Amino acid sequence: MKLGAQYGYWTKEPQIHIIPTAIEAEKLGFDSLWTGESYSSDAFTPLAWVGAHTEKIKLITGIAQLGARTPASLAMQAMTLDGLSGGRFSLGIGVSGPQVIEGWYGQPFGKPLARTRETIAILRDIWKRENPVIAEGPNFPLPYPPEAPNSWGLGKPLKLITEPVRRDIPILLGAEGPRNIALAFESCQGWIPLYYTPESPDLFDLSRFSISPDFEIAVNVTVNICDEIKEGLLPQKAILAFYIGGMGAQERNFHTELMGRMGYEEDAKNIQTLFLDGKREEAILAVPDAFADEISLVGPKERIAEKLTLWEDSPVTTLIVGASNVETLRTMAELVL
Repeated sequence: MKLGAQYGYWTKEPQIHIIPTAIEAEKLGFDSLWTGESYSSDAFTPLAWVGAHTEKIKLITGIAQLGARTPASLAMQAMTLDGLSGGRFSLGIGVSGPQVIEGWYGQPFGKPLARTRETIAILRDIWKRENPVIAEGPNFPLPYPPEAPNSWGLGKPLKLITEPVRRDIPILLGAEGPRNIALAFESCQGWIPLYYTPESPDLFDLSRFSISPDFEIAVNVTVNICDEIKEGLLPQKAILAFYIGGMGAQERNFHTELMGRMGYEEDAKNIQTLFLDGKREEAILAVPDAFADEISLVGPKERIAEKLTLWEDSPVTTLIVGASNVETLRTMAELVL
């Protein structure tokens, strides 16, 4: 099992001291560095910054939001960063949710599965550079149809000018729903689950897929080395309450639905209600300790070492650890690598 270091996205303050962490992670033997985006920092710029100061560690967006850019723009950014880093980049993508896509980017959320499938196909065609790119899908038609509203009717198929360092840049898909997870295994080189528990290996029914040996299953895991487990779970519970309660509308929140499918439906609805009613502290406390614990690594070092055996026996290939604490990265390298 490999290790990744997750920068995530900026919260209230810019994370400008990321170079020492990147260098340390590379020295420790971490396989990859990851960045995310919500409606704060973007996923690509920090990777370019740390990529210029490292030599071999992989650079992965985990995840880049599809509504933030067209497929062609996404392909260009991935090709550019892969070229600058000497072929170290992998593209992690995901659909985010309707609140962010329609509220922040001003794009229709539409049918996310179809948009994702079209995006992946266009990315592949652009990087191959075999022909000028033509896409007939309803979401991202290329060229833009001359009969469409506001069209000048002058678009023509184009081919990427630059020969990519790699024509097969790996794509990893952040997916929560069953059909989106299936798309990850069918069309991508990796899957990024939101919540994963090694204690219930049959939950996602991965046996239905033919998994190649180099297929990545990369999971973000909160690690908190501490003496008191209940207290140590509180930061994880705060994150869960925010996503399950606030990162989506009451009538449609993918994170709430995922928690429900994982056996905590009543708890998920309760957390969401409390959070949306402004009772955030109560929402945090309403997150079951058992749920927070099974998707994270919290407690004394010996307990974490014991729990790691479950992860090592699971299909997971990479544990992605928060990069905010260098001592935690060192301990995880000691335990895993």
